[in-house]
Amino acid sequence: MTEQLTAPASSDSHLRPPEGGSLALQLRRGAHELGQRLIPSLHEHGLSPEHWQIVSVLLARPGIGMSELAAAAVLPAATLTRHMDRLVERALVVRRIDPADKRRVVAALSPRGHAIASTIRATEHRIEQEWVARLDPATRAALTGLTDLTVQLDQPAQSSNAE
Repeated sequence: MTEQLTAPASSDSHLRPPEGGSLALQLRRGAHELGQRLIPSLHEHGLSPEHWQIVSVLLARPGIGMSELAAAAVLPAATLTRHMDRLVERALVVRRIDPADKRRVVAALSPRGHAIASTIRATEHRIEQEWVARLDPATRAALTGLTDLTVQLDQPAQSSNAE
């Protein structure tokens, strides 16, 4: 049986910085832990974590432009270009000129890329579910709420960057 983890009992725990003092560091630790569990599946398909960041975004947002893709995948533009070249060479991704704006390049997964991405996404989902299942229901609900909140807080920043 798996031990369930609970949040601290203090009612003001959400007001204190997490252990280690840095919310950003705590979020990175959690993301790193989940990412490490996904590595075997990525390696099975010859992908790096950076490749997965790109492919994962393309799975959710086919036809996205390169600037938006770099931002969504949390990669610098030069790094994105290098990894995109490799993904195109492997026939996992296709790049096209946007028919609505000839200056813009858009990307999407190829059928082969979509199949691999769907398989990895299922593995990622299973890993996340196993991780979250260790939490008691109240902590799980709090984590979901905080995750939703971080996405909402990022929305105005993305909107203002797009202008």
